[in-house]
Amino acid sequence: MIGRFAPSPTGPLHFGSLLAALASYCEAKSQGGRWLVRMEDIDKPREMAGTADHILHTLEAFGFEWDGAVVYQSQRTPLYQEALGQLKAKSLIYNCDCSRKEIADSAQQGIDGLVYPGTCRHKTAIKSPHASRLIVDSNPISFQDAIQGQIQQNLAHSVGDFVLKRADGLCAYQLAVVVDDLEQGISHIVRGADLLDSTPRQIYLQQLLGHPTLQYAHIPVASNAAREKLSKQTLAPAIDAAQASTLLTHALNFLGQQAPKDLTSHSANDILQWAKQHWAINKVARQRSIVLS
Repeated sequence: MIGRFAPSPTGPLHFGSLLAALASYCEAKSQGGRWLVRMEDIDKPREMAGTADHILHTLEAFGFEWDGAVVYQSQRTPLYQEALGQLKAKSLIYNCDCSRKEIADSAQQGIDGLVYPGTCRHKTAIKSPHASRLIVDSNPISFQDAIQGQIQQNLAHSVGDFVLKRADGLCAYQLAVVVDDLEQGISHIVRGADLLDSTPRQIYLQQLLGHPTLQYAHIPVASNAAREKLSKQTLAPAIDAAQASTLLTHALNFLGQQAPKDLTSHSANDILQWAKQHWAINKVARQRSIVLS
């Protein structure tokens, strides 16, 4: 088993980030597996200087130990280009010069955004700059999530042809994450349920690139009182290393692990040892989000 935690250095870790790190760490380590850390720093316009190092120092302060060197997406562009070339060779990629307004004027709402209507699929003249889109079909994508249960999605109806390379030349998240997971030998992905609807796109890409489907488990995301997911956009506060024991215990209880009441008096390292020994993924709530009390 190889799991991973893959934060984006667009801000410091918050409680929602801690949940994803803790769940992925415990799932891998409780079964004698490896746990990798990957910095998803490909979106340079959104990156905050110094945040990547701050994230790693925070993980260390909370007792996390990862296996092998940290991987940085910004250093892996040739791998993404190679995968894009494989898909182009199969005539599965086309260029798209549609603006957001043009798409909004003709598209229907999908599962997590507008469904691209295929406007540029058969265009012969495309303006620059342009994006590269992947052709999808109507065959349903199904998988069994270890927490959320059976998931099925029709990409053509719910998403449409989706972007793999942005008009600004940057590789899109969906392609980068699939290439990285495959190249690093990731077998099990544990992450927040906000990414559940992206998973069928990633499975579809895995199929096209000739790789098996990975094992997935999507934990509930932590929401604020307004039922907004904790994130940098909703101004979620950064986790404080001085409160590591309290926050780790809170996170374990959020994940249904029923931590002993006196666990907060122990060190972060001791708490992680307890968590690895007692981790049970079937105790995690089968919900997409939980409001923090």
